[in-house]
Amino acid sequence: MSTQGSKAVVSRLYEEVFGHWDFGVLDELIGADFIGHGTPPGTPAGPAGVKQFYTGMRSAFPDIRYTVDDLVAEDDKAVVRWTWRGTHQGEYYGIPATGRQVAVTGIAIYRVRGGKCVERWVAVNLLGLLRQLGAMLPDTGHPGARS
Repeated sequence: MSTQGSKAVVSRLYEEVFGHWDFGVLDELIGADFIGHGTPPGTPAGPAGVKQFYTGMRSAFPDIRYTVDDLVAEDDKAVVRWTWRGTHQGEYYGIPATGRQVAVTGIAIYRVRGGKCVERWVAVNLLGLLRQLGAMLPDTGHPGARS
């Protein structure tokens, strides 16, 4: 896959799926053998796993919207630095709905093969999310602390 091809596939994923929640295009963008490293145990491979994971996210944050802050690619890999925003209106991993608006940042690396995403690694600021939900102590301001 070319650099531009990888970038185009991931850009489309964020625009159509994570921007408009059009799960109808998942089969076009996600390979049947797609592995999302870091998804919860038992998440199926392929488009079904992506749909399952994000359906769960949307039940907790129904208005969740992703913004692509940066998108860079080289060869068969594309890296996205993103921010998602939403309102906590449903249970999230045992945390009852708080009604709080949150903003979460992260970085995802995708490997693209044959015009489809086949692998993803994600680093998410979950500590910041938990603090925003009131499930963790707030940042004490000590050196190196970030929320």
